Amino acid sequence: MLKKAAEYALASLVKAGADKAQVSVSSGDSEEFNVDAGEFSLIRSVFSSGIAVKAVKDGKKGTASVNQLDKESIDEAVKECIESAEAGVPDDAVTVAEKEENCDFVSGALAPDKAAFFDSLIRFTEDVKREFPQIMIEQLVATYGRGKLVTANTNGVLFTEEDGYYSVSVMYSAHDGERATSFNSFDIDYLDPNTVIMDTDIPRMMFRRAVRELDAVPFEGKFCGTAVLSPLCLSSFISIIEGAFAGDYALIEGISPWKDKLGQQVASPSFTLSVAPDDERMVCGEKVTSDGYRSVGFDIIKDGILESFCLSEYASRKTGLERAKSSSGCVVVNAGEKALSDIIGGIDKGVLVCRFSGGEPANNGDFSGVAKNSFLIENGKITDALTETMISGNFADMLMNVKEISSDTISDGSCVLPYVAFDGVTVSGK
Repeated sequence: MLKKAAEYALASLVKAGADKAQVSVSSGDSEEFNVDAGEFSLIRSVFSSGIAVKAVKDGKKGTASVNQLDKESIDEAVKECIESAEAGVPDDAVTVAEKEENCDFVSGALAPDKAAFFDSLIRFTEDVKREFPQIMIEQLVATYGRGKLVTANTNGVLFTEEDGYYSVSVMYSAHDGERATSFNSFDIDYLDPNTVIMDTDIPRMMFRRAVRELDAVPFEGKFCGTAVLSPLCLSSFISIIEGAFAGDYALIEGISPWKDKLGQQVASPSFTLSVAPDDERMVCGEKVTSDGYRSVGFDIIKDGILESFCLSEYASRKTGLERAKSSSGCVVVNAGEKALSDIIGGIDKGVLVCRFSGGEPANNGDFSGVAKNSFLIENGKITDALTETMISGNFADMLMNVKEISSDTISDGSCVLPYVAFDGVTVSGK
């Protein structure tokens, strides 16, 4: 059905005047369980379908999408797409993917075991109550999702995908009488419905820290020292760096600090950052890029050397630089050789940053924001949980000042990341 919808949409776009066209047709279903304030509150099944269409007409791009696959809905999407193209501005960089070897991809758990999944969620909520009575699960959304996708275009591209997996999103806080912490959250993707959620990489670590945060104190003073980013915080920093230094807008506008640094050192030789959708630790990693090419792993930074940017095909054609081989967020930072405890033991003055809240960095990479759910490091030990603490620095300088990378890593199904200690970060309080 999805292939037929794709064929019909492409033929309709060409008939309506498109010189080139590309479509993505999807359908999916999910089983969802919700927990609110520690109690199960919702069980539901959700079904979805839709089509996104793109046309190039006279060098101008048009797009449209609808969430139905009947003929009338597709016709409406085609009409809107062509009108969008006709109202656009000619741009030589606009195109659709060139044909590679077409493939059919099947991955993950294609049929849900709802009973086992539900039992695992009950066990998790019971484990939380038993091991961490001060933790309140404010909201838990657990989903089994199965999807199908067809990507096709007028160059002969035809990819089909089918996958299924389980995921849990947990928002929580710690409470003790009138004392309470701020909310925090984590997400885990996995394939086995019998997974003991508490035994995965993240929950116990996060809950232990939340309980310590009940005794958080405001940080006073200011110093320039070492910031140890937790894997989840590192993930958000990498996302910012990818966009500000290696992404479409930064390279098209020429404002990236890395615009002329391909093949040059931009980080410590110990630092390697890769996008790895085919890594076995990724749960149903990306198979086809958003542009319509087969997704392949690649290095952004290898041994400190800038190997590639993260550019779409449009940005690639606009800048003359190579297109990224994957558009996924399946990020891996290579682990180091020291345990986190040993890294902490070598820091005289620093902070363990577990969450960061801040705006976009300046064009040169300067940033400033609030270190949340974070802890002071003094004389080789983690001491106070902190409130009202700011950190600031420069992303480019931080990458060049990597002090240590931990052998400890965390995998949540969408990334594999260690702890990274950066020197030269300013920490300030009230």
